[in-house]
Amino acid sequence: MEKIMFKNYEEPELNSPIFVGGLPGIGNVGKITVDYFVDKLKMKKLADVYSEFLPPQVFINNNVVHLVRESLYYKKTSGEHDLIFLTGDFQGTTQEGQYELSYRMLEFLKKYEVSMIYTLGGYSVGKIVEKPRVLGAVTDKKLIKPLARKGVIFSEGEPSGGIVGSAGLILGMGTELFSIPGACFMGETSGYFADPKSAREIIMVLAKVLKTRINLKDIDEKTRQLEDITEKMKQEAQNKAPKDDLGYFG
Repeated sequence: MEKIMFKNYEEPELNSPIFVGGLPGIGNVGKITVDYFVDKLKMKKLADVYSEFLPPQVFINNNVVHLVRESLYYKKTSGEHDLIFLTGDFQGTTQEGQYELSYRMLEFLKKYEVSMIYTLGGYSVGKIVEKPRVLGAVTDKKLIKPLARKGVIFSEGEPSGGIVGSAGLILGMGTELFSIPGACFMGETSGYFADPKSAREIIMVLAKVLKTRINLKDIDEKTRQLEDITEKMKQEAQNKAPKDDLGYFG
């Protein structure tokens, strides 16, 4: 078996496509966003990616198994750019795997002459955020102003420590090895659980960037469900707090 295998389903002719990558990560923000676009835009399967760099397992759905994978979808638009989206079950499990998967992904995309790369992820702040920001990082300073007008926040020193995983590697190798410009959008999240509220903010920003209309009804419902759960958690925490602790008086 080869270390990385692409199973192609179609060979479409695409017009200067924009690539958007969102794999599982902090708060699953990137994956939630991409999966939502794939569903709402009714995107078509372009290819599946199988690799020994992904966990050695299968998922079971209604008693039927499928090998873990990363998947590419595409959408032809009426605008000047078509779309290619990446989602998946996992990221690479090793440093070598992260690099190899990211590089092979860019090699695969090269034949479609991708014009721009956007990667998505979560930015963990360690607490529940009422109104998540979408922070940005770019491969060229010229991209800052137009993206800021779409709602991306560029804050000095945030995020600190760089961008780990595919969101960083695809962006970095894309610009330095394949000369494709790009940006990363990072939604603020507690990092404790899958966060549709953070994903919703990226969905709105990305829709503006891609000049695409997207129905927010389903993600709004998931956001409300999350808010209900967090509110219950707060109430339970308050109920468990000692009632007879009067503190210290001086």
